[in-house]
Amino acid sequence: MTLPALPKSWEHILVEELKKPYFQQLQNFLAEERETQTIFPAEEDIFSAFELTPYENVNVLLLGQDPYHNHNQAHGLCFSVKPGIKPPPSLVNIFKELHSDLAVPTPEHGFLVTWAKQGILMLNAVLTVRAHSPNSHKNKGWEKFTDAAIAKVNEKPDPVVFVLWGGYAKKKLKLIDTNRHIVIQSAHPSPLSARNGFFGSKPFSAINQALLQLGKPEINWKVSNINTKNQLNI
Repeated sequence: MTLPALPKSWEHILVEELKKPYFQQLQNFLAEERETQTIFPAEEDIFSAFELTPYENVNVLLLGQDPYHNHNQAHGLCFSVKPGIKPPPSLVNIFKELHSDLAVPTPEHGFLVTWAKQGILMLNAVLTVRAHSPNSHKNKGWEKFTDAAIAKVNEKPDPVVFVLWGGYAKKKLKLIDTNRHIVIQSAHPSPLSARNGFFGSKPFSAINQALLQLGKPEINWKVSNINTKNQLNI
């Protein structure tokens, strides 16, 4: 398997990572996996987060862990699912908190491309997964690659809002200059932890307040029921 090319705005930023031995080993692993396993997301969607949010447009970085592992869910953005797919439990809780925080109506779908297009890099730490086997591509090299991406966002001359939900995401705090950037942390929206600090954390208003503080446009969090074919033209 040959991974799709990174979008140009990111390719020159991460070019050195693409040359490193671990990245070639990762590609070899994925090629072997593709021969015998079903892998999500589809090859053309693996770098969707980078395609939808060019480096120069990143104002917010929202970090997830692992792609959804059931059919027709993952499409390269953390927490987002393809149109027509029932939102998984974590996304249901995200929408509950969004309604509680900003009175945004609960969307009819979980396709969050409109968020990404507004400058939110919706990045999973691991970008692929074997079907029905969560964390199956953990520690194969993706974390080194996405850590490098986080570090490059940290190097942006203009401050960024980093959103870290849950213990796994909070471990990335070491990659962030908290003197320059704004970090918003809480429990993960998973049903296992949402009641331990995600519900009531009001992250969406906090993100917008942080963006205003930095002189950047607020996010329109409403996930409108527009023609998804238009959204898919990325």
